Amino acid sequence: MKFTTSAILATIFSLPAVFSQTTYKVTYNQYYDDGSNSLSTVACSNGENGLLTKGYTTLDSLPDFPYIGGAFAVTGWNSTGCGTCWELSYNGTSINILAIDTSYTFDISLEALQKLSDGQGEAAGFVYATATQVDASVCGL
Repeated sequence: MKFTTSAILATIFSLPAVFSQTTYKVTYNQYYDDGSNSLSTVACSNGENGLLTKGYTTLDSLPDFPYIGGAFAVTGWNSTGCGTCWELSYNGTSINILAIDTSYTFDISLEALQKLSDGQGEAAGFVYATATQVDASVCGL
């Protein structure tokens, strides 16, 4: 009985380590697929943390285009989350997304979602992926 209780407790306390990765809903917005769209229309436009301030003007001027989109880390205009880079992983495939706009989860270009989901993202409308923040240089900043 004592062994069983110890084994159960050990299992329970090991669960947080198994489930420590954060999963987010990943949707798409085709606005992020059109490279000619101006950065002046996204939350990370101008201001100290803005991308216009760094010399980028349109979506396709960003080094990681079309792997861009909205992310929960961007809380609004001039957020410190602007320009953060996120590795999204789904079913063995990983992509890196440059955060340029607000979103409750991740809202990325259709092209990026199609790559992440092996072509199934548009039909499904969304996937659930794990997200890890990586250095901004991974996304070219």
